[in-house]
Amino acid sequence: MKKIFRLIAVVAATLMAATSFVAPATGAPTVKVGLAYDIGGRGDKSFNDSAAAGLDAAKKKFKVAAKEVTVTTGSDSEREDKLRLLAAAGYNPIIAVGFLYAGPIKAVASDYPNIQFGIIDDSSVDLLNVAGLVFAEEQGSYLAGVAAALASKSGKIGYIGGVRIPLLQKFEAGFVAGVKATKKSASVDVKYVTEFPDFSGFNDPAKAKVIAKGMIDKGVDVIYSAAGGSGAGNFAAATDAAKAGKKVWTIGVDSDQYLSASAAEKKNMLTSMIKRVDRAVYDVIATAVAGSSVNDVLDEAGIYGRKYDLALDGVGVSYSGGYITKYKAQIDKAAAAIKSGKIKVPTKP
Repeated sequence: MKKIFRLIAVVAATLMAATSFVAPATGAPTVKVGLAYDIGGRGDKSFNDSAAAGLDAAKKKFKVAAKEVTVTTGSDSEREDKLRLLAAAGYNPIIAVGFLYAGPIKAVASDYPNIQFGIIDDSSVDLLNVAGLVFAEEQGSYLAGVAAALASKSGKIGYIGGVRIPLLQKFEAGFVAGVKATKKSASVDVKYVTEFPDFSGFNDPAKAKVIAKGMIDKGVDVIYSAAGGSGAGNFAAATDAAKAGKKVWTIGVDSDQYLSASAAEKKNMLTSMIKRVDRAVYDVIATAVAGSSVNDVLDEAGIYGRKYDLALDGVGVSYSGGYITKYKAQIDKAAAAIKSGKIKVPTKP
């Protein structure tokens, strides 16, 4: 029953937004987008940059105005202040990049019910004006695991997560499942840069490099890093290994990291697990321009937003560099089996 009432409320809110939409005068954008990045901001060559790409695409397509803000200390109070700054200035929609904005966005969205908010990687906020934008990271990571198993010569593979939290363990679980399904004899060495509640693991490439080097010293020859800005440490360790005559493949995350890698890093970048944060950001802006909101129902409680999985092309692997092109048939077969439900990818280690 709650779900039915929730759906009615969502439809009513959408209709109200649509009827209040006013076409802009020539050259004057009606939509002002606020984008709040997490630590690292635009330029992290990973998670935040994927969000930035979505904003850039929407600005080009719809000519919307936009303001970008980035947290530096990473406290809840700072995140809330950034969101309130955008809301008070009339930005609508406002998109928060990362689950750490969940508490702050709930507080601010409650005070600004006429502003539409979106939050990446969280679906816990039960408010009509907040869209949870979540991903099937385990599915994309499974495909990365298939590629890793096929490329590894030693059968020793590594996974470096930023912080040991359920979200990053989804990446781990999917990756390990993909590796094991492809090569049963392979082993996966799992390490995290930091433990909860220390979130510095998303922006500590020096520590990630030490972890990667330790794996390489033990014979690991493919390392998948799902660690935001810390992933740079993995790429650096592989570059150093190449100088010493060791071939170590790396796997990037979130965006196609081959495109922003140095020439030396590109030689070792097997693939990236693409997480289409850019698509989620673009969708929120596109629906706002149309006078609506992203409001797929996500669960029985009526939380709404959108889940980006393989079926929606919300996750996948990149083919830049051409290193996994020869594995495409096996990767496509695994993707088809996941989409059909034949393969159930785990979300927990």
